[in-house]
Amino acid sequence: MSVVTNFVKITPKACEEVKRLVAAEGKPGIGLRLGVKGGGCSGLSYDLQFTPKEAKDTVVEEEGFQVFMDPKSMIYLKGMQLDFQDGLQGKGFVFSNPNATSTCGCGESFSIA
Repeated sequence: MSVVTNFVKITPKACEEVKRLVAAEGKPGIGLRLGVKGGGCSGLSYDLQFTPKEAKDTVVEEEGFQVFMDPKSMIYLKGMQLDFQDGLQGKGFVFSNPNATSTCGCGESFSIA
C-alpha cells in the first residue's frame, strides 16, 4: 500500500457527500474506491464504490475517509477532480479529468488518445 496526497482532487462538496454516504453504510474499514473500467459510450467509464482496501491499492487520505485506487486506474485518474452537484439539472458526482480527450454526454465515460 502506498499513500498519496494531491493525486486527485475531491472538492469540499464531494467530501461532504462521501462522508455522509460512508456514515450511512455503517461498515467499519470501508473507503471510497475510485476506479476506471472498460465500457461506456467513449471506451472507459468511472467506477465509484464503497469497499475495503485491497492489497495493491494506493490510498489517498481525505478528511474523514480514505480513497482507494488500483494501479491500473491510477494511470487514468491523475489530476482528476471529483465534485458533487445537486441542483435543478440533477444530483450526483461529477468527474473532471484533464487526461480525457473526449467524454460522452452524460460525463460518466471518457477516452484517452
